[in-house]
Amino acid sequence: MNYASVIETPIGNITILADDEFVHAVTFEEKDISDLSENELTINVANQLNDYFSGNLRDFDFPMKQKGTEFQQEVWQNLLAIPYGETTSYAKFSAHKPLAIRAIASANGKNNIAIVVPCHRVIGSNGKLVGYAGGLWRKQWLLQHEREVTQQGQTELKF
Repeated sequence: MNYASVIETPIGNITILADDEFVHAVTFEEKDISDLSENELTINVANQLNDYFSGNLRDFDFPMKQKGTEFQQEVWQNLLAIPYGETTSYAKFSAHKPLAIRAIASANGKNNIAIVVPCHRVIGSNGKLVGYAGGLWRKQWLLQHEREVTQQGQTELKF
């Protein structure tokens, strides 16, 4: 990574890591970026994330690439098909490969582009919140935020 931006959000600081062509991470993890500067791409992503948090953006539009196996890449691509403001269960998400549900859940957990690749939209088959690298409280906040923006379902999610 050659470039980085950090933004303050309602759910904590987010670090954006990129090179000249692609964003490689959007993460809640604290990173030492003291030797990195912003570039046009990280600033663009920061602006899009700010628009997301203000309720004015549902679909992100920037080049991204994260390291992973072909299987992980497939899982991350499938996450992008989950509509804004909606959730799916791990069972439904893995219906095309039911024997791979654990591997799919593992790949979901290795997603390094938080919010944009919406792993937060996958919940347990019983409707409960399960697994989120950024913490379940963030997952709940993100789902609640998207529901409020789309005015779908309950005004407050109960898990």
